[in-house]
Amino acid sequence: MTAMPSPPDPLESLDHATLARLVPDLLLIGQLIDRAGMPALLSEFGMNGMRDVAIEEWQAASPHYAKRMKETLGITGDGVAEIFKGFQLDVGAPPEFMDFRYGVTDHDNGEFWLDHCGALMDVEPMGDGMVKTMCHDIEDPTFPATALATNPRAVVEPIHRPPRTPEGRTPHCHWTVRIDPDVEPAPLPEPAVETASSRIIDFRFAPPAPRDTTGQGKRDDYAGPLLADLVFSEFTSAALVGIIREVYLQMHLVAVGFHQSVRRRSDEGTADRLLAYQSTGIAGVAASRIRDVLDAPGDASGLAAVLDLHPLAGPTAYTGYSSEVSADGRELVVRWDTTADGFADETWLPLLARDGLRPLEAAAQAVDPHWTVERLPGNGSRVEARLALGDEPATEPEEVAVTRISTGSAFTFGLPRNSIPITPV
Repeated sequence: MTAMPSPPDPLESLDHATLARLVPDLLLIGQLIDRAGMPALLSEFGMNGMRDVAIEEWQAASPHYAKRMKETLGITGDGVAEIFKGFQLDVGAPPEFMDFRYGVTDHDNGEFWLDHCGALMDVEPMGDGMVKTMCHDIEDPTFPATALATNPRAVVEPIHRPPRTPEGRTPHCHWTVRIDPDVEPAPLPEPAVETASSRIIDFRFAPPAPRDTTGQGKRDDYAGPLLADLVFSEFTSAALVGIIREVYLQMHLVAVGFHQSVRRRSDEGTADRLLAYQSTGIAGVAASRIRDVLDAPGDASGLAAVLDLHPLAGPTAYTGYSSEVSADGRELVVRWDTTADGFADETWLPLLARDGLRPLEAAAQAVDPHWTVERLPGNGSRVEARLALGDEPATEPEEVAVTRISTGSAFTFGLPRNSIPITPV
């Protein structure tokens, strides 16, 4: 599927430094999508149902998006180093919050461990049962689902994982990865077979517009050795735009996997309701973090800058999103073209057309709680809304407040690390 004509991509107007700052935040926002949906799943299906949807949403998404990111960044090869490169650009493993460390023995053998696992910090206070659900039941089938995009003969096995014994043990978990020529190639997980029919899988972007690369990083791709840490400022603006577009699609794929998994064990209405809960929860947290990255004011121009980069909007070629600040600078109109590919997939977007604009309200009110949202009439070819400042501040939605319980919602990234090559030992 080729990208349809659309307004200019807001990413194209960002300077190199802002693009580099945005990448890790978007990766973290993508990881928090899971946190936004889990409370609704727990209430609807109990612990076992929540566990199963969590497994299936990642199995549905990661084999596809890992392959897409490798193609975007010219990552070739089928060894453990290439598997680890995929991990580094995965919304399931945002840098620092999920502090993956890597070792490579040779093409077929390596290991990774987490010096810090923000997800563990979220669930450890809930007891060993919840920890085992995440670190055993969920991770055992989902790490291999990501690895098979690089090599279907990859075997991912734990050395140790939580519950931590002794208490406070570090690293938080430790795993081996090997390429075993004697095992049968792993098939695509059934959830990924279902998502394979989504338009997002084969969606293609027009290349970013050429720009002056003076003062930018020199990495156009991620060929060459595995790096201990990715320093995003070392990539060119074109490469960063490509990475960010793919990160947005990773988020949408996780949402598609979530919706399909819920629908399989319930019905369409329940799937829509729980997906709306998820999208509202992540919408507010995402807007807060993007606002901080941009240091955006709460006026219409600041709100437009935040929403232009929000997961509800990006990537605009896929979502059909655009925005316009009023001539007097007091209001903002946002719209989505419903002929965009994103409206044909089981993403958050069809919910905006059918079931209201609560996620948009949550995003706007995270920038300033006085923003109000009014749906504008249309003929079905677009979703359009006017945002204006009201007199009374809105109360933060329950869905957002619950998502903020995750330590990731307020996580602060540290100083840039060094992109040290990891060579086989």
